[in-house]
Amino acid sequence: MNMDNRKLVSDIMFYRGHDRMPVFHWGGWNETRARWLKEGLPAGTSENEYFNAISPWKWINAVGGTEAFLYPLFEQETIEETDEYTIVRATDGVVKKRWKKQSNIPQSISFTLKTGKDWPEYKKRLQPDPGRLPANLQQQIDDAETSESPVAVMGASLMGWARNWMGVENFAYFMYDEPDVFSDMVDTLSNLTCWTIDQVVPRMKRKPDMVLGWEDICGRSGPFVSPGLFKKHVAPGYIKVRNKIEEYGIKLLGIDSDGDVSALAGPLLDAGVNLSYPLEIGAWNADPMEFRKRYGRELRIIGGFNKMVIEKGPVEIDAEIERRLPIMKDGGYLLLPDHLITPGASLQNYIYYLEKVRNLRF
Repeated sequence: MNMDNRKLVSDIMFYRGHDRMPVFHWGGWNETRARWLKEGLPAGTSENEYFNAISPWKWINAVGGTEAFLYPLFEQETIEETDEYTIVRATDGVVKKRWKKQSNIPQSISFTLKTGKDWPEYKKRLQPDPGRLPANLQQQIDDAETSESPVAVMGASLMGWARNWMGVENFAYFMYDEPDVFSDMVDTLSNLTCWTIDQVVPRMKRKPDMVLGWEDICGRSGPFVSPGLFKKHVAPGYIKVRNKIEEYGIKLLGIDSDGDVSALAGPLLDAGVNLSYPLEIGAWNADPMEFRKRYGRELRIIGGFNKMVIEKGPVEIDAEIERRLPIMKDGGYLLLPDHLITPGASLQNYIYYLEKVRNLRF
């Protein structure tokens, strides 16, 4: 297996000099794959193998769970089912409506966690426990040791999980009405992340390239958590995680958040989070070069390529790549479409995009 890609990613992220970009394939919607199958993608074939591309990261997921990293999970219960949808009380305690015939984000209907008085039931499910480690943890680690992709240990979400468990409206009031409980949430989840790191990294022959968390805490108008609240209640948790990874010599701490992250990018960086992805273009027209000018080389970025241009064809794809060339050449930036590929993208256009990236030379 060619290990050059993993070294290439490290060289780019730490400004050691590079002459090309890794060719990443993150994936697409289910409807996108259905289209590609009709357009010539061989059935039963790995997309990464077909495209001769690697995944942006090889996950090591040590905290377990399917919908929320709770241990034990809540018992799932089907409340209603029709030909079009299912309503369930899911394993994270949230009642959700899921549509059967299209890709969608389930609609949250009601919540087990509404206020601070409900938090103890969740807190007890977020404690370090050997039982939450997956049975295949060593296999995950062994696979990572030979991965072409950069290796990432999955950390807890310090805000986004709580937002999911409570719903946006409950969460918005909760942060202001019960700030001490909010701080305790962050502290509990950061402790869980630190424990996870301690379970994984000492077992590895080669340290991971990064620790990544998930937040999805921003919308088209900005973050759900104000910079002030973040600095007071969330930053201490991320500082704790940063200190933990520094014990192992790991230098990249990242979060995944969709939406307009610009108001939180600075506070996150101050708290030790120095990698942001997918940097969506979306409704607010994010620009990686503007982030570089504002925050310097310390903030690394994955993403920032407008996926919608892939639907339009070669001329627009070429232009989007061209405007990303300065930051690609500078380093600390990995080119990746800003989220999953949409069904409007033809197989031919997507292959064209990948080949353009493959042939880049600096």
